[in-house]
Amino acid sequence: MDIKIITDSLRAGSEKLAMQTAAQKNEALKAVAEALDKNRASIIAANKKDVEAGRAGGMSESLIDRLALNDSRLDGIIDSIKTIINQTDPIGEEVAGWKTPNGLLIRQVRVPLGVVAIIYESRPNVTVDAFSLAYKSANAILLRGSSSAYKSNKEIVRIIKEALAGVKGGVPEAIELVEVREHDHSDVDQILNAVGMIDVCLPRGSGKKLIQHVVQNARIPVIETGSGVCHLYVDETANLEMACKIAENAKIQRPSVCNAIEGIVVNKKVAAEFLPMVEKTFNGRVKLHADEVAIQYLKSAVPATAEDFDTEYLDYECCIKTVEDVNEAISFINAHNTKHSETIVTESRENAKLFQSKVDASCVYVNASTRFTDGGEFGFGAELGISTQKLHARGPMGIKALTTTKYLIDGDGQIR
Repeated sequence: MDIKIITDSLRAGSEKLAMQTAAQKNEALKAVAEALDKNRASIIAANKKDVEAGRAGGMSESLIDRLALNDSRLDGIIDSIKTIINQTDPIGEEVAGWKTPNGLLIRQVRVPLGVVAIIYESRPNVTVDAFSLAYKSANAILLRGSSSAYKSNKEIVRIIKEALAGVKGGVPEAIELVEVREHDHSDVDQILNAVGMIDVCLPRGSGKKLIQHVVQNARIPVIETGSGVCHLYVDETANLEMACKIAENAKIQRPSVCNAIEGIVVNKKVAAEFLPMVEKTFNGRVKLHADEVAIQYLKSAVPATAEDFDTEYLDYECCIKTVEDVNEAISFINAHNTKHSETIVTESRENAKLFQSKVDASCVYVNASTRFTDGGEFGFGAELGISTQKLHARGPMGIKALTTTKYLIDGDGQIR
């Protein structure tokens, strides 16, 4: 891979996009949505090859679920593009403005980041989401997906580029896909060292190794996303039926995603009643790793190890921790989470407020499933990922997360 040739083309694409109107960008995105709809068969055929290769290589069914596409999921991908089309173009938005005593007019306006790289695993829907958000916010994007999804991603990008080339004002050079070779990560290191060529990199994936490698080795700015060791805390005042319902949704609906819970923290005052209830709700579908207090109330749990409390299972497994009160729950969660999403089930307003104030995570819920941490659910249409850091963005990253600001100053001859 010649990173300079690729990024020079992307830079030219980002500069063209920065000069386009919202109407021009929306017309291009509309053409992409129509092309994806028209080419469903070829996308699903390419994806089938990836899925077959994944199964043959021993990929777990929960990870196969992340990889697989079907008509319903393609409908969701296309709908997300339509939502982005209907959103307000952030570029050129005046964030603030004022006049100084000497007459200078200062305006702070929103501008694109420029060239964005995303390094991600499986989930070919990310290919479309990342492109759509980048294009609408006038950024060019370099996509580095996993080898397990390469055939799917390659076909999707081919369709996107052809659609952009076929519409007036379309900018096909605003998207590029890295050709991925299995067991070869030299291209990742080229991206991470592309100082002056790539403005920001986003690692998005389930594996800690990927994210840690990017964060520890990048010489370009990074927005850390993806890893999700999320928890449900069942307070002593909780509605236990509600807690069971939320636990089932947050753990079982789609365990392979980063906003699924990996741990249930239970107040000891309700453990004897709640734990048999949640075990019955799970009905043998989830392997439970329980601490020494919790295990006495469960029929089929195994003893939890210290490692379990830091594990992102991404599967039908969950650890159980008992605590004395909400303060111990908060301390435990802050010590073991990945700053993604946390929730409390409680009838106490005081405990709810304390939990939301003191838990360190990008999204903190009261009496709701962590599964709502998602760009679509937040009304963004799509997301680049869930930022688990505090700079430059946090939580689901929509269009505005791909922008920065600059100051435009107008004068009439002022000097200092």
